[in-house]
Amino acid sequence: MERIIFDEIVKAHSQVIEEIKLAAWALHESVGQTYDKNQPYGVHLSMVADAAMKYGYEVVAKEEDVVPLMFAAYYHDSIEDARLTYNDVTAVARKYMDAEQAYMAAEIVYALTNDKGRTRQERAGEKYYAGIRETPYAPFMKLCDRLANMTYSFSGTNDANNHMHRVYESEWPHFKGAIMVGGGDCRFALPSSMIGDIEKLLFIHH
Repeated sequence: MERIIFDEIVKAHSQVIEEIKLAAWALHESVGQTYDKNQPYGVHLSMVADAAMKYGYEVVAKEEDVVPLMFAAYYHDSIEDARLTYNDVTAVARKYMDAEQAYMAAEIVYALTNDKGRTRQERAGEKYYAGIRETPYAPFMKLCDRLANMTYSFSGTNDANNHMHRVYESEWPHFKGAIMVGGGDCRFALPSSMIGDIEKLLFIHH
């Protein structure tokens, strides 16, 4: 999709996207979740949504997919971190879109929800990545999530940020391969410009 058309679609749906954003921020605040200990978790959600808005034109197939994509950006951690179930997510999505769109949005959120596990590797193993590769827009949304986390941790100065900087740097080749899907369906694509920007980030902060 041409960027100008995508941007016009986002603008046309800006009111509902803003409502989704405020509801997602409030949800994570209601369970006491923060980002980097001292920031509202919504800071991260908005960084993910900003990435989806910046690069989404490269993956979106049609106008009807834009609101589900933005909903998934704001709600991608709602099952994992904010105590919602899959059915809860679907019900919330139905407030903002039709049943088919809500299903798409909930499927992306579900795909991005980590598996149960004692370690980072167990929580994001092969089964987890297979689920992402099988779900339209989930590879792109996972990349938005990773870009947001990398951008934040690479600019941070505390020990936790420095640690995650090293983790993301070491994981990048495997991570990129794990979410990559072949074929010509744009809904499973990873935007080349986004990959380039992430690799520039890695190079600058190496």
